[in-house]
This record gives sequence, structure tokens and C-alpha cells, in this order.
Amino acid sequence: MVNPLFQALEALYVFIPAFAANSAAVLTGGHGKMDFGRNFVDGKRILGDGKTWSGFIGGTVLASILGLILYALMLVFPIFVNYPGPILALYGSALLAAGSLTGDAFGSFIKRRIGIQRGGKGYLLDQLPFVIFALIFATLFYYQFFASVLLNLPALIILIVITPPLHKAVNVLGYKLNRKDVPW
Repeated sequence: MVNPLFQALEALYVFIPAFAANSAAVLTGGHGKMDFGRNFVDGKRILGDGKTWSGFIGGTVLASILGLILYALMLVFPIFVNYPGPILALYGSALLAAGSLTGDAFGSFIKRRIGIQRGGKGYLLDQLPFVIFALIFATLFYYQFFASVLLNLPALIILIVITPPLHKAVNVLGYKLNRKDVPW
């Protein structure tokens, strides 16, 4: 029988590119508004100035590279998961990153609809959509690997429990490094 704590730690390791994508997007963002500066039918911005194509693409690329580094570490220290190869490790990391950033954009879309402006606190809208979308992307497009690693109760619980405080800590760090306007 597999130890639930081991399953949760393995899921966290595999999920690192999804967590890293948002920070990488902050580093690479700022160019090419994803909503092209347009408003939705309700007259409010679709996403806002904080969601850019350079951030989405840069965040996905950097998080994918991190996924390859994590894969290489697994070759040296085979503690957790064995990806079926570097190409699939890169593919899986890209899925997690793109899903994470899509979820983040979805959270921004919902925040704009309910009147929360860019930089405003969205509580769980700032944290959970990126986890949910990363899981959806990974399992839809690479089910045979991610379903066994991420879709088990211990993994899901730990991802949902650890994401809010981890997200807050990273945002506070970004704020202190002058990469974010607000510490949330």
C-alpha cells in the first residue's frame, strides 16, 4: 500500500511547474494584453492589464524548463516519480504551467465580473483556479501519467491546503522585490 504522505509529497514535486508559472509570468510579463484592452459585454475589462501574452508564454516556457530540471534531478535522485522521458517531462510541465496560467486568467475574469479591480484581493479566486485548471490540463492531455500522480485524495488535499499560504508567501516576496504592486 502506498503511503498517503508519500503520495502528497510526490504530487507537490510534480506540481512545482504549475506553482512556478505564476511567478515566472510576473518576471516575463508586461507586453501584449491578453484581452487586447477590450471590455466584456458588461462594460468591464475582460481580464485587465495584468494578464499579458508575454507573461503567459514566458511563464509557460520558464516553468517548462524548471520541469526539465526537476526531471533531471529525478534521474540523479529517484525518490518520487519517474517520467517516461525528457520530452514527456517537458510536455507535462508545459501542460501544468499553461493550465495554471489559464486558471489565473479565469480567476481574473471572474474578479472583473464581480467588481474586483486589478490588484484587489480575490481570496480563493487568486489561488484555486490555477490549481484546478492545471489539474484539468494535465489530466485531459496527459491522463495516463498525471491521473496516477495527482488525482488521488492525499494529493488533492495537500494541493488545496498548501496553495493559499504558498501563494501568499510568493506574492509577499514579489512585493518586497518590487515585482508586484500589492502583497497578495
